Amino acid sequence: MARRYDSRTTIFSPEGRLYQVEYAMEAISNAGASIGLLAKDGVVLIAEKKITSKLLDTHAVGVRREKMYRIDNHIACSVAGITADANILVNICRTSAQRYLFAYQEPMPVEQLVRYVCDTKQHHRYRPIQI
Repeated sequence: MARRYDSRTTIFSPEGRLYQVEYAMEAISNAGASIGLLAKDGVVLIAEKKITSKLLDTHAVGVRREKMYRIDNHIACSVAGITADANILVNICRTSAQRYLFAYQEPMPVEQLVRYVCDTKQHHRYRPIQI
């Protein structure tokens, strides 16, 4: 019965459920934790790498499962959730920060980048971004 109602985020099932949102919540709950701490003289980022399968070779050539990303010289982030979604948002952040630097000759303020990411995530409502 769920098949007719799980293709879009804006269609409710007869029970009043949004299946795409539930799928995103399940993906997040299965992901490793990611924590950011603000200190007086900096920031600490912590991320847990979960091995989802004992058969997964984490040391294979070409396999990278990053949880920490450098966005710019003054911005870094830690992610939890679907790695493919994280890679998309990280690339969007990097591009936005570089465009700002090119246009204004100064680093992009963190608050402005956060607003831009939130606007981007809100704009892509066809499927919840699972990070």
